[in-house]
Amino acid sequence: MAQKRSTLREYVEASLWALVLTLFLRAFVIQAFRIPSESMLDTLLVGDFLFVNKFEYGPKIPFTHIRLPGLRAPKHGDVIVFQFPQDPSQDFIKRCIATGGQTLEVHDKAVSVDGVKLREPYAVHKDPQVRAAGFDYRDNYGPLTVPKGEFFMMGDNRDNSNDSRYWGTLKMDLIKGHALFLYWSWDKDRNWPRWNRIFQPIH
Repeated sequence: MAQKRSTLREYVEASLWALVLTLFLRAFVIQAFRIPSESMLDTLLVGDFLFVNKFEYGPKIPFTHIRLPGLRAPKHGDVIVFQFPQDPSQDFIKRCIATGGQTLEVHDKAVSVDGVKLREPYAVHKDPQVRAAGFDYRDNYGPLTVPKGEFFMMGDNRDNSNDSRYWGTLKMDLIKGHALFLYWSWDKDRNWPRWNRIFQPIH
């Protein structure tokens, strides 16, 4: 009987330690994320599942606004998961286009930062129409100087993305982490995995 209790106790302790380790990793190191929309086509597809590195930018202590030191700050080109500024209960994923102190402008769909037109092989435009300045901010925006410590985020699917053009710059406090790689991808139309996307890094 004593041996059975000892074995049960070992199982319980092992399970508790596994739970603690899982919660620690999720809070401070890595977290899973699923792509729910088409705003990052063709870089990320609906049904992609990815891991987010929370350690790189410095993880936040849960239920606080305290961020631990990270390896580096977010930079242009990073694909980032963050809390949506207008509803922090939702997570968004977009690409960082400009950082604090830089001046961004969109002219007829072309993006410039500090007066230099960006080369953006990841950006797609599925609508050939160019909306005039003053109609909305999709194709013509700015110029805007990004406040210090904040970031201008845009989806790669430029004609269908709810991003900084509409809700403003992103504060560092809302950033969760840097998108790393896909660990699974499911094509719901074909009801079949996208095998060629699994374990692909996100650029």
